[in-house]
Amino acid sequence: MSLLSINGLTQRFGGLQAVSDFNIELEEGSLTSLIGPNGAGKTTIFNLISGFYQPTEGVITFNGTPTSKMKPHQVTSLGVARTFQNIRLWHDMTVMDNIRIAQHYRMGYGVFDAIMRTKNYYLREKEIERISTELLEFMDLREYAEELPTNLPYGLQRRVEIARAMSIQPSLLLLDEPAAGLNSSDVDGLITLIKWIHNEFDITILMIEHQMKVVMSLCSWIKCIDFGTTIDEGTPEHIQSSSTVIKAYLGDDSI
Repeated sequence: MSLLSINGLTQRFGGLQAVSDFNIELEEGSLTSLIGPNGAGKTTIFNLISGFYQPTEGVITFNGTPTSKMKPHQVTSLGVARTFQNIRLWHDMTVMDNIRIAQHYRMGYGVFDAIMRTKNYYLREKEIERISTELLEFMDLREYAEELPTNLPYGLQRRVEIARAMSIQPSLLLLDEPAAGLNSSDVDGLITLIKWIHNEFDITILMIEHQMKVVMSLCSWIKCIDFGTTIDEGTPEHIQSSSTVIKAYLGDDSI
């Protein structure tokens, strides 16, 4: 059974059809890329998967559970995490607190526990602290734990955002243009990081990305959409030579 199954997904905004009859099956442990021109509907698909939008038509099933009508926090609780094209960190909170607060859904204590500082409160907070510290170490961010994100270079801010997504211990990680705004050195580091996350945590990754170097280095399967519709899909080798993809997205005969 697929970890993520999407069938007949369609999204309309008034008279605009942003996504049309989109289908995909993601097997556990796969690393897949969704590519296409700007405005093709890629981020809309991410918003539908993560519960920010509810589809006009179609069915989304995650790990056997229909999620089309769920809210974002409900989808997250099932094990779906995402990043955003434009980094969305809490800039008035430290790096450590950005990682900690993402785990609020698993706190397992109420207002009474927090006010009275019960045993349950301390146990839950200790677990969140442990997970957050381990992630910062894994992601080479430990030395920046007490820094504000705004004080960090853009490449490190992107790393913090990925660490925050990983803090919920997801089964599916959605990366929305993780290489956007990065210089060539940071892009190389990002490729290494995503490879490490994929292998170390045996996690399923669906990635939107415009930089073909990132896509071709990481993904075993690529799906290309245009005007909300799938126009081709296949291995990196197939996509590189696809005249349909080249015409719609790449613009020339080479990558």
